Amino acid sequence: MAKITFHFEDPALPTVEVENAKEGYSILEITEDHDIHLNHNCGGVCACSTCHVYIESGEEFLEEISDKEEDFIDRAINPRLESRLGCQCIILDDAAEVTVTIPDQSRIIGHEH
Repeated sequence: MAKITFHFEDPALPTVEVENAKEGYSILEITEDHDIHLNHNCGGVCACSTCHVYIESGEEFLEEISDKEEDFIDRAINPRLESRLGCQCIILDDAAEVTVTIPDQSRIIGHEH
């Protein structure tokens, strides 16, 4: 099983480690399965930028970024070189180890759980 470590820009939130992530699942799906808050106004279909995350390490274990994803990342708050959309980050290997930082979500209006 893949290991995904989630850090948060919000200092009030502790780091979360998910050690049972499955190949073929997206970072967004993993957050949903483990009750980790990550906005996703479009429902995870690469039609917005609210599931924006930073991939700190393990990019090689994720599906490559598409032109469509890059276009939406340009609309995200504080995009960086390591920016991705959680809905598009599909785990490619059960032996993956990926570290993700979830940006501060407080300025995003929309879906919350």
